Amino acid sequence: MLIDGARRVAIVPGYGMAVAQAQHAVRDLTNLLNSRGVDVDFAIHPVAGRMPGHMNVLLAEANIPYDKLLEMDQINPQMDTVDIAIVLGANDVVNPVARTDPKSPIAGMPIIDVDKARTAVIIKRSLSPGFAGIPNPLFALDNSLMLFSDGKKAILDIISAVK
Repeated sequence: MLIDGARRVAIVPGYGMAVAQAQHAVRDLTNLLNSRGVDVDFAIHPVAGRMPGHMNVLLAEANIPYDKLLEMDQINPQMDTVDIAIVLGANDVVNPVARTDPKSPIAGMPIIDVDKARTAVIIKRSLSPGFAGIPNPLFALDNSLMLFSDGKKAILDIISAVK
């Protein structure tokens, strides 16, 4: 239902996409959404995954057009125009504590501002913390929904539901 009303979707890939090897399913979801007139971009954090550029390489492997990969500085000013931000296994790179808690271990770290999207859908296998080992209050925000699943299975389930 969320996708039916969406005009703009931002996918935020992270380690969960890599572990699930979901990049090809993400491409299929992107193609499906594009065919329905939905603009899909990818919000790329430079340290998402386990090494710099990790997400770029995986998405290139799945033939995602490079111009759809938006760096954090490009997407953040536009995040309030995003209807749905799909966070696929990213955790610390979307944690608003980096902006709000000066005592946090990630204080001052630049993040992707998914909390500013109309709706954030966070796909994770559990509520376990990310690499920094701290809770993420994004998960409990009023505009956030949690989808507990393997990343690839979740994307395939979304594709089936949209079809």
